[in-house]
Amino acid sequence: MFGEGLPTLGFLPALMALTLYALLPILRNAVTAQANLDEGVLEAADGVGMTKWQKLVLVEAPLSAPFIMAGIRTASVWTIGAATLATTIGQPSLGDPIFAGLQTQNWALVLAGCVASAGLALAADNLLWVIEVGLAKRSRWMTFGGMAVVALGILTALWAQSTGSDERRIVIASKQFSEQYILAQLIGARLEAAGYAVEYRDGLGSAVVHSAVASSSIDISVDYTGTIWTNYLKRADNPGREAMYETIRDWEWQQNGVKVLGRLGFENAYAFAMRGDRAQELGVTSLTDLVGKAPQLTVGGDPEFFERPEWLAVRDAYGLRFGQSRNFAPTFMYNALASGEADVISAYTSDGRIAADKLVVLADPKGALPSYDALLMLSPRIAEDKGVIAALEPLLGAISVEAMREANLAVDREDDKKLTPKAAAAELAKSLRRPGLDPGPLTTGR
Repeated sequence: MFGEGLPTLGFLPALMALTLYALLPILRNAVTAQANLDEGVLEAADGVGMTKWQKLVLVEAPLSAPFIMAGIRTASVWTIGAATLATTIGQPSLGDPIFAGLQTQNWALVLAGCVASAGLALAADNLLWVIEVGLAKRSRWMTFGGMAVVALGILTALWAQSTGSDERRIVIASKQFSEQYILAQLIGARLEAAGYAVEYRDGLGSAVVHSAVASSSIDISVDYTGTIWTNYLKRADNPGREAMYETIRDWEWQQNGVKVLGRLGFENAYAFAMRGDRAQELGVTSLTDLVGKAPQLTVGGDPEFFERPEWLAVRDAYGLRFGQSRNFAPTFMYNALASGEADVISAYTSDGRIAADKLVVLADPKGALPSYDALLMLSPRIAEDKGVIAALEPLLGAISVEAMREANLAVDREDDKKLTPKAAAAELAKSLRRPGLDPGPLTTGR
């Protein structure tokens, strides 16, 4: 069956990673407790004729328990903090508002996520402290009462994880930049209008999204022809937009069972951009002009850009060797360019900040970068779902690059006109260029 194999995102991978992460402080405290047991107490236990099992249960375990609980308390705080990173592999967590807020520069959302995470860590630590004190004082009601509350919390979390698995629930993924958040909301609104329950998995990496759609862990994503062409087909040639699209569509269906429903109508290509004044000062208009200046410049890219085949293709095609390379979240790349922390960035051609910040997009005369048409991808689970297809087909070819730039800028701007991704999706829905298209039930709150 398509997409079978080890899970790549969601609850199980997060649980496995966090469990391994939590083991060290627990094991360390347990070993320390055993190594420091009072030899006189152990000799007394032997002297009264205790068996090894009786000595372990009646002497060693009670004496070691407070130390082991201290390790568990430490592990719980560490793990709750680390669990926010589960957002990046598609598991809903308190990292969701943190990552979404960082990307869209919604600091209230970031603060809410941080406060909630810290509050949960404090609550867990205090609850485990009650159990630790109960063990030290041999108080059954404190020990078993605390354990009961912990067990109830775990069962509640597992129950919440298992709910909402009905066949009409559609999971929509978005990568780590504003455009993806907006498109996910646009798609979700149309599906909700068609009677589907919708769940969002935001802030995922490209590789995670692609493998999750192929395995039906995610139902819908928006991907780009150039990303699939270079990362998954491992192609370095450029046969042209139409040939690339048709090859990708056939390959996804035959290899993964993924249905490429079609193109949304705009391209979001990688491009290299500079501040207008800086480009003029250096006399740079293309990547060729940049070659001689690069050793004195700093290039900025998103967290995965410098590992992507696109960067390697451009670097090798032009012989680019920058003095320094730095990673930034997509939103902060433009701030870094404005502040001078970077001289060149790997921008996106559908980003509204290119025009708003008066940036110069450097020409690519050697055609090292492929086209990046936005594609609507359906997982094998819903590839033949007529209701889903009917709800989403009107979006194909309906989004112009100008409309997408305006929506992106509305989310990324830092003034009182800033919109949430949902509100920006509502505005984008109004501007869809296909006549008679119902924009769906999106609302326009900020």
